[in-house]
Amino acid sequence: MSGFSCRSVSAKVLPVSCGMSCWEYLEEEACVASVGVGLWVAGNHFLTTDIPAAISHPVRLWVFNCIFQLLITWGMIFEKLRICSMPQFVRFVHDLPPLRKHPDVVVKDLRFGTIPVKLYQPKASTSGLRPGIVFFHGGGGILGSLKTHHGICCNLCKKSDAVVLAVGYRMMPKHKFPVIVTDCMVGTIHFLKSLNTYGVDPARVIVCGDSVGGAVATVLCQKFVDRSDLPKIRAQILIYSTLQSLDFQSPSYQQNKNIPLLSQNLIFYCWCGYLDISPSWRSAVLKGTHLPAEVWEKYRKWLGAENIPDKFKKRGYLPVSREPLNEAAYLETKIILDVMNSPLIADNEVVSRLPEACIVSCEYDVLRDDSLLYKKRLEDLGVRVTWHHMEDGFHGVLTTIDMSFFYFPCSSRILDAVAHFIKGL
Repeated sequence: MSGFSCRSVSAKVLPVSCGMSCWEYLEEEACVASVGVGLWVAGNHFLTTDIPAAISHPVRLWVFNCIFQLLITWGMIFEKLRICSMPQFVRFVHDLPPLRKHPDVVVKDLRFGTIPVKLYQPKASTSGLRPGIVFFHGGGGILGSLKTHHGICCNLCKKSDAVVLAVGYRMMPKHKFPVIVTDCMVGTIHFLKSLNTYGVDPARVIVCGDSVGGAVATVLCQKFVDRSDLPKIRAQILIYSTLQSLDFQSPSYQQNKNIPLLSQNLIFYCWCGYLDISPSWRSAVLKGTHLPAEVWEKYRKWLGAENIPDKFKKRGYLPVSREPLNEAAYLETKIILDVMNSPLIADNEVVSRLPEACIVSCEYDVLRDDSLLYKKRLEDLGVRVTWHHMEDGFHGVLTTIDMSFFYFPCSSRILDAVAHFIKGL
């Protein structure tokens, strides 16, 4: 087979009389392709994305999400061309900006075995021990990193005067369920066994996370309930967390399926990728045919829409009638019943013994109802809950805390609420 060369391209593809070199032609084509992709993304975004009027700075969110969708689209193109996967491309781009320095915080990059972690400590000296926060970043298992959540951890460390340990974990496409949980568990156990080294009060250790990181936080609380060899977790902080993988037709899923930054399409991509489930089952999942009637009935007492206050249904909600079971879909998706994927359905005996919680929900988030349902479960079982609901919040808003043009005030309110909770422990 003859080798590829500019000469062969220009001889076979380019008109000799055009006066262009091969590379000039390729550069022009690349520019045309970039403009075409950009216009397609902007047009599609304009037609399919909902930007609620109640969100502060709606134009800012529109532009922010446009850039986000453009990155995903180029990632999909590179994936089709077998250059790299979409998650790898987006992670590469979102990790490019340099980290902002916070003069009041000392940051160290460490490894617990093979697990990468970042340690954040207040620069000011203290005579006593500080609270310790183990933080797990969100991103659906495809996005997010220690870098994207660096600003959150710095601000959390400074505002709560606490030692923060951010735990990194392996992600898709190479690493699927249950790698996120196991990596975070290893990192957390390392930290819990070395609290003295970092000046942390063993009676005030908190686990915290946003999105899938919040799910990890509560899963680890459930896993550590019977671990007498480790310091007890004092509290769990769950910020717009994903807490169940069974029902995708709750009021918040119906109301917010096209609202940035987490659309129904993106959450299905993450769900299928992490659990290694074929995307072809999407229709069955939306119709509820992926689970037997007895399973729906068993968990209705915890997942049913009747557990959600009526005020959260005013923007629209149509109950979905469950169709007959699709046996094949059930066999391939029943992994969702594992409590590591759906901590909301853990047994009462476990949930009733969990530490107190601080739960943050956002009105314009498909995952809003996960927070509302878990709040009710905890309270019904006597677990103390501090709840903050952001009426102008959307999924992922906390990550804008250190951004300049794309900063949203809601991010500061979330961080202030969390810091106030930690100081009160």
